[in-house]
Amino acid sequence: MSLTGMMRTGVSGMNGQSNRLSAVADNIANSNTNGYKRAKAEFSTLIIPNAPGSYNSGGITTAMRYEVSQQGVLNYTTSVTDLAVNGDGFFIVQDASGTSYLTRAGSFVPDGEGRFVNAAGYYLTGYSYANGTPSATANGFGGLEVISVMDSAQIALPSTLGSFAANLPSTAEIVAAGDLPSDNVATSTYTAKSSLVAYDNLGSQVMLDVYFTKTADNEWEITVYNKADAATGGTTSFPYSAPALATQTLTFSSANGQLTSGGDISIPIPNGDTLALDLGSMSQLASGYAVYEATVNGNGPSAIDSIQISEDGILSAVFENGQVKPLYRIPLATVISPDQLTVLPGNVYAQSEDSGNVRIGFPNESGFGTVVSGALESSNVDIAQELTEMIEAQRNYTANSKVFQTGADLLDVLVNLKR
Repeated sequence: MSLTGMMRTGVSGMNGQSNRLSAVADNIANSNTNGYKRAKAEFSTLIIPNAPGSYNSGGITTAMRYEVSQQGVLNYTTSVTDLAVNGDGFFIVQDASGTSYLTRAGSFVPDGEGRFVNAAGYYLTGYSYANGTPSATANGFGGLEVISVMDSAQIALPSTLGSFAANLPSTAEIVAAGDLPSDNVATSTYTAKSSLVAYDNLGSQVMLDVYFTKTADNEWEITVYNKADAATGGTTSFPYSAPALATQTLTFSSANGQLTSGGDISIPIPNGDTLALDLGSMSQLASGYAVYEATVNGNGPSAIDSIQISEDGILSAVFENGQVKPLYRIPLATVISPDQLTVLPGNVYAQSEDSGNVRIGFPNESGFGTVVSGALESSNVDIAQELTEMIEAQRNYTANSKVFQTGADLLDVLVNLKR
């Protein structure tokens, strides 16, 4: 038996308990840190080979582990930009240099540029809807950009899609060629008329005059004009100062009055896109003209009134005129072994060799959790457990110090034998 070896073992024990106390101190200090994951010290033995008839004491080593995979309780707030993950996954954030990290701390607020930043200074990232519905990059951070709402503070959406459904009276009189709305003469006659509001590229309203005229049995003509071109001062809008925007023939079944052809019409909006108007639900029955549906997308310039974030991670802007437009989709990331992630300052994580590669997907899909707006994940630290561990570590530290002290006393005895 080596007295110095026994003393080294005591020092090893004290160092191990000191590390344990340090983890406890960290946990208690971060018990109110959003998304913090509890640290713990794992002990393993160091064995020294022994000769027959003697024993050489070894020691211990400590490895720090973090309970990253253990979820904390969700605390609900009144802020839409406070985000939590209920289930598996991490938010992807960037620092000022553009390096991506993972985090569960979702206390985001807009900064002066509209970017969502958390308390540690990391910016939330997502996929933009600017070029259509986004898809996740499964094995990397490519395509992600810092979410910024200010870029869309004012927006105008041109009209591109619409639908119109109405009944046309089967008993209406047939209008002869030469006096049809498409002829655009003062004597133009029509069976029914409606107006639709559309929007051009700058968000200006474009009023569309839509005429329905019976031209033969089970056959109708639809003609669309720009109301701004209508004649003034008379009793009719004809003649318009410009040709019709679109003209099309509708054909109906004599058996049931349902539309058989002409169910879609393309209308070029002045200074705008082409409006694809769906007429598939039109009918021709023995009753009066009645409109059942008339919808056209698009809107004029409007400021963002609020934002909303769904559990699928879709961040949408709600404009003052009531329009809702998706701006970004917030992805989630995960690794095979979350507890092996490298822990960095600011409550963020980076992948390591032991954690496995990052996999990215969307919330509520492919095993990922859901995004909860208006909530924050609390620390998974249990104060009662930490205080218990503190007492245990203190007792064990004291016991190891006694081993060291005993070895020192025996060494004194050995030195004093020669006196």
